Amino acid sequence: MKSVTLSAIVLSIALTGISGGAFAQSRTAPAGKLFFEGDIVNHRLDGQAGPFCVLQSQYMRGEAVAWRIRALLPSGEVATDMVLKSMEVELGNGERLATEYRTHGNPPTDAFWSVFWTVPEDFPTGSLGYKVHATMQDDSVVTWEPFTRPATQLMVVEGHPQMADATP
Repeated sequence: MKSVTLSAIVLSIALTGISGGAFAQSRTAPAGKLFFEGDIVNHRLDGQAGPFCVLQSQYMRGEAVAWRIRALLPSGEVATDMVLKSMEVELGNGERLATEYRTHGNPPTDAFWSVFWTVPEDFPTGSLGYKVHATMQDDSVVTWEPFTRPATQLMVVEGHPQMADATP
């Protein structure tokens, strides 16, 4: 009898841990239809000093933010442009940016959804944040949002990007 009771308690604790963890990790709506991976990096603009395609979360006015996003089906297969009708990034101010699915690198090493946005010169500083909306072929939409702590969100900060040295 003791082993049955102990087993029931262990199972109960295990299920509580699993369900609590699953809830805490659910960053998509509806949950489980797609899984997202991606990042934001600085995008190359003519005249600016690099390096580019480097992870960063703080951007100055005049700098370009690039989103690199991969969506995966529950099977683990990549949701290409044959699976999704579209994907867009929605900035915290409501502006929407259409992404494109294509290969990247020279030579190409990877394919993913991407778009870049240049921070306008008059854009206010502070935490901006963003969400990603993926439209499936059946017109259902899956939305993903990264961590929502202001310090870890996309943030616009004072300053201007360093320009590349014009002298040879």
